[in-house]
Amino acid sequence: MVKNVGTTDKIIRIAIAVVMLVLYFTNVVTGTLGIVALVAAGIMVFTSLFSFCGLYTLIGVNTCPLEQKKT
Repeated sequence: MVKNVGTTDKIIRIAIAVVMLVLYFTNVVTGTLGIVALVAAGIMVFTSLFSFCGLYTLIGVNTCPLEQKKT
């Protein structure tokens, strides 16, 4: 997998995931929307940890400056 998620993008994704988790665990968001928030938070953390976003690959976005210099 080629890295396509940069540092700033990672920080934003993790911050959004933390907010979603806090909203879920404080029972602000419940039910189906809560489950969707948990799944979205998990995906954001996963993509941040591995610096790879499949959606970015499909639409041709690359926020990782190191990978942009190699081409």
